Amino acid sequence: MAYDEAMAAARRWCGPESERVAEVEAHAPAATHDTRALEEALSFAAALCGVPTAFVSLVGATEQRLVAKVGTDLETTNREVSFCQWTIREGELMVVPDALADPRFADGPLVVGPPHIRFYAGAPLVARSGAAIGSLCVIDTEPHPDGLTPLQMQGMRVLAASVMARLRDRREAEDRDVAVGETRRALSDSENRFRTLADTMPQMVWSTLPDGYHDYYNARWYEFTGTPPGSTDGEGWNDMFHPDDQDRAWTVWRHSLDTGDPYQIEYRLRHADGTYRWVLGRALPIRDEQGAITRWFGTCTDIHQQKLALEEREIISQELSHRIKNIFAVIAGLIGFAARRRPEFGPAASDLRDRITALGRAHDFVRPHSHSSRPMMRQDSLIGLLGELFAPYERSEARRFVIEGDDVAIDDRSATPLALLFHELATNASKYGALANDRGHVAITLSSDGPQVTIGWREQGGPPVTAPAEASGFGSQLIEMSAVRQLGGTVERAWPAEGLAMTVRLPAAALSRG
Repeated sequence: MAYDEAMAAARRWCGPESERVAEVEAHAPAATHDTRALEEALSFAAALCGVPTAFVSLVGATEQRLVAKVGTDLETTNREVSFCQWTIREGELMVVPDALADPRFADGPLVVGPPHIRFYAGAPLVARSGAAIGSLCVIDTEPHPDGLTPLQMQGMRVLAASVMARLRDRREAEDRDVAVGETRRALSDSENRFRTLADTMPQMVWSTLPDGYHDYYNARWYEFTGTPPGSTDGEGWNDMFHPDDQDRAWTVWRHSLDTGDPYQIEYRLRHADGTYRWVLGRALPIRDEQGAITRWFGTCTDIHQQKLALEEREIISQELSHRIKNIFAVIAGLIGFAARRRPEFGPAASDLRDRITALGRAHDFVRPHSHSSRPMMRQDSLIGLLGELFAPYERSEARRFVIEGDDVAIDDRSATPLALLFHELATNASKYGALANDRGHVAITLSSDGPQVTIGWREQGGPPVTAPAEASGFGSQLIEMSAVRQLGGTVERAWPAEGLAMTVRLPAAALSRG
């Protein structure tokens, strides 16, 4: 029975509950025989929908039995509190994005207590009579506000139909006590039904033998590639990839075959019109009772338009960031031009221009880059940012700045106050502190302790220093604004004779969103 026909039959079902329960009991022996095959389908359903738990349920008169399951030890539940009773009532795929927001389930024991269901999706299992005997379900302890994608819903329907076909075939085989040859024909019919269902899917579907030999592609593959049926069996599939992607795709696929790890890769696949389009390839292994891989089942999804949109967004982002960098340069130029016209403002203008330049360095470090323009250091690295800021001061063979300790993750939000903070410290050190002569240096220590990051600044080797009469100058206020007001940290200063010693403590959450 095709899936759409089965769903229509379920919605038309008007038989008494006793007949539906009889159908449940008639299929129960088949459901509890060789649950390994059902668990393989459930593993694929869980992976398809991105959830940890899936099960096949049979809903009787008073209880729901989980006859096959992955990700849960639950055996039975009371029918009245089950989600699946609603699935069989409606006779169609049911999705509950957030059980706490659904008045049917919000205060139910399976929601407020173990297994704490928040997300549920179930496709009914419909017998030939039209009676819905149970469902194929996926659940999660976290809500899924967007529910399922059209592809995931189609996959759930296909898997539910495949499970029901398997149960039906087993029951009919047991009822007739058929010979081995007839059983094989029944399994072959089930395989044909699967292929028919696979041909209706919008994705390209394929399967391989354990050694990776491709022996099946659905109709969508041949429609997309324009190749004759059978021409890409074996290793012929690799010739369909863009030449620049072939070695990479083969390496990833060989790794999955050797390790059993799930296969996932983006590559360019030749379309029937001769162009190459980006697709997402995925595959999962199917294993026997001993854990040995018996087949690989995979899909290819056309993501060309999404890929082009992401690339276009990246180009626009790089262009905007490049223009912002140019604005910093223009502002610095305007300050210099104004200072030449008004010499009395020269010192203040020079300080302001240096700060603008430091901000430009910080922005250039964290902004989007092309592959060729990307900085040598990771763009989420505090050590990398400090290296960019201190580069102008490293004019001799001797290191003026020594940075030690844990690297700390930063992002574009924290780069600006960090740049102002350390530029101010470096400027003061070059005027009055350790960098005012050729012998001094600055030691910076970084320590990350869970929610807090501690940064030490210690100047040594410069001229003797004394504590200022009051720490209310512009530089001190700028350090206070950056570290305390913008980043929510604390600043402690000490002035031993050998140079300034300062400790800055910052919340890690203020430095990086990650």
